[in-house]
Amino acid sequence: MFSQPEKNIEQFAVDPGMKVVDLGSGAGFYTLVLSNFVGKTGKVFAVDVQQDLLLKLKNEAFKKGIENIEIIWGDIDEENSTRLSDSSVDRVLIANTLFQVDDKDNVAKEAYRILKPKCTAMIVDWTDSFGGLGPHTSRVVKPEQAKVIFEKAGFSFLRDIRAGDHHYGMIFIK
Repeated sequence: MFSQPEKNIEQFAVDPGMKVVDLGSGAGFYTLVLSNFVGKTGKVFAVDVQQDLLLKLKNEAFKKGIENIEIIWGDIDEENSTRLSDSSVDRVLIANTLFQVDDKDNVAKEAYRILKPKCTAMIVDWTDSFGGLGPHTSRVVKPEQAKVIFEKAGFSFLRDIRAGDHHYGMIFIK
């Protein structure tokens, strides 16, 4: 993995007690890091469509004694797939996920729906396809495309972050 979850989360202003959603969490590389940032009084919701990866994350959290992660099986291509309430979370993270989903607009809409007003979403994704590492060239979502998708959903671009040699990162505010 070329992206470093901890360094990226440090740029996201995640504080103890916050509720954070990891959309497209996969095996939970970011989820596990987020759980440390939100602490015992916070909560991380890990949402993914791949049940085997969610089970792997659940088992890893159990082994490490982490109790502030809630697993949600859902297809973020579909409306209301997180089953979270409107305006209920402080941060939304979408890392290494946009290239995998077919309905990118819906992902942005769902992030906007569940995020509290004046709170932020962070996108981290591949800048390109690197000789078989990362997504196929046809699936890469360029930063300018991601910006259009999230602004169309109602977000305002806040700033770029340094997300690694092969990734870009952007923070948007609701």
